[in-house]
Amino acid sequence: MSMFAKVGAEAADAGNNEGGAKESPITSFKSGSTYKVGVKSRNDVAMYYGYGMFGKVNTFVPENPPVRNAKGYVQSNPSVWDKASELLYADAKAAQDGGASDADVKPIKDEAYLFKGKPRYLRAFHDLTTGKDIVVDLSPNQEKIIKAVIEENIDDLDVIAFKLAKKGSGQGAAVSLNAIVKMERDLTDEERANFAKLGETPFDMASFETCLYVADDEEQTKNLVIAGFDIGRIGLSIGAAAQPAAGAAVQSPPADTDGPVDITDEELPF
Repeated sequence: MSMFAKVGAEAADAGNNEGGAKESPITSFKSGSTYKVGVKSRNDVAMYYGYGMFGKVNTFVPENPPVRNAKGYVQSNPSVWDKASELLYADAKAAQDGGASDADVKPIKDEAYLFKGKPRYLRAFHDLTTGKDIVVDLSPNQEKIIKAVIEENIDDLDVIAFKLAKKGSGQGAAVSLNAIVKMERDLTDEERANFAKLGETPFDMASFETCLYVADDEEQTKNLVIAGFDIGRIGLSIGAAAQPAAGAAVQSPPADTDGPVDITDEELPF
């Protein structure tokens, strides 16, 4: 079962890990990041559902992802985190049915939402500075902005370079993709040479698989504890040694995995 909901053209239209020895193209795209890039194709994109909690558990995908319908709702094979979310939504419904006010029910729904898998996008570019393909992790709103610019210039991708940037923080964070109008002036000789090679090799779509951090059920369960969920409520337990130690709130990927990191506040809710 693929960890991706949509890949390529299907993922591009949707917006209207463990990689072995293979080098991952995933690249940090934090606030303040700027890249000079070329776009090989509109369809160099993949959609996935990421789990995590800002400031506590970094973004991951389940080793055995759930089966979702066309609208993204889990139909079967829910992950550990899906089960936690479903239980909390059931709590909210029970409270509502019991006559609780909207103000009392909302915090329960908000907590349930935190444990849901949320749509994310991996979008590939060609880094003109290094001459290598890179991948950045985007929220749906960010992907919508980037895709709109690509589509506006769809007939000229072979002659236009872009500046990809992210600025601001929190609710004020914004991504942009702007055409570099004067390439002779704004690109170095090496960057122009790398741009000239843009169409020689298509992006390796299989490399998307190396860009995500994959967690098995045991790790997901530990992450639930770190996130503050009572795992006993869904019939799970872990040894005392597996409990998070004081000051160890953030569950980070291994050092050799440069995967997507925290889903930040400006990207929620979707």
